[in-house]
Amino acid sequence: MTTLVTGGAGYIGAHTVRALKNASRDVVVLDTLERGNKKAVLGAKLIVGDIADQKLVAKICRKYQVTDVVHFAAYKAVGESMTHPMMYWQNNVASTIKLLETLISQNVCRFVFSSSASVYGTPKTSPTTENELTNPESVYAETKLAVENILKSLTAGGLNSVSLRYFNAAGASSDNKIGEDWTTSQNLIPRVMRALLDDKFKFEVFGDDYETPDGTCIRDYIHVEDLAVAHVKALEYLESGSKTIACNIGTGNGTSVTQLLEMAEEVAKRKVPHTIGARRDGDPVSVYADATLARKVLNWQSTHDLRSIIESAYNWHSTHPSGYR
Repeated sequence: MTTLVTGGAGYIGAHTVRALKNASRDVVVLDTLERGNKKAVLGAKLIVGDIADQKLVAKICRKYQVTDVVHFAAYKAVGESMTHPMMYWQNNVASTIKLLETLISQNVCRFVFSSSASVYGTPKTSPTTENELTNPESVYAETKLAVENILKSLTAGGLNSVSLRYFNAAGASSDNKIGEDWTTSQNLIPRVMRALLDDKFKFEVFGDDYETPDGTCIRDYIHVEDLAVAHVKALEYLESGSKTIACNIGTGNGTSVTQLLEMAEEVAKRKVPHTIGARRDGDPVSVYADATLARKVLNWQSTHDLRSIIESAYNWHSTHPSGYR
């Protein structure tokens, strides 16, 4: 019995590989390494290849006796998805369909999907429950929702799945061995860390005229190690014979960009050099989770606060200024 982790050399994928190994599971990783790094894969077999390569995936399933899959492999930059939409539909949806087709042919019946809270767009209510209407505001979010809908339709054929709607993953491993590479990441916290540690870089706040108390976007930041554990819990849920669901994975606490900058300055004991820019296409105003369903159904909840997220990120970036290079 082996878990196949696609995109397991990426930021969240690599942390999840460790969480699976810590739960005494056999793991094999499939990653193109286009945006991941082999140095992030600790304690698991790494196979370099594409999820759309059906012969390769079938071979992996047979050789390693794959019983379940955790699927991360996807592009994830909101802005890039708006300027290169076809690339996102091809990579995030068309390739996933090929993966699913292969898995079904190999009788793999459990699938955990790396979805996103961006499927809600700008929610009418926060904290946001899974009953909120989905309204993607970027091509990236549309691709995530499309895969969720495909997975729902495949339940009747015996493929059960959990779609984890992540809020904003951040931080680094507690032992400082793996983290998020700021040289390739477009995420907010790595860019804040770079501004703190690289005198040549200024952090750009994308808009300060939103309808929020301080004018900046509000997000729910979740420690990547908490998020990784949620995938283990999702597999346990499926192994119990439970059916397809979508679950929010977040802390339930909303933090504005300004509040995050203030916390980063407190941790680093210095100001974050920054400028105010225009709003980014596809960015919703305020999104934070109601994670009650995950707590009740998956027996999961977050354990890290914002300060521990910032501290772990700061420690990682201070000691890995060039990422994994």
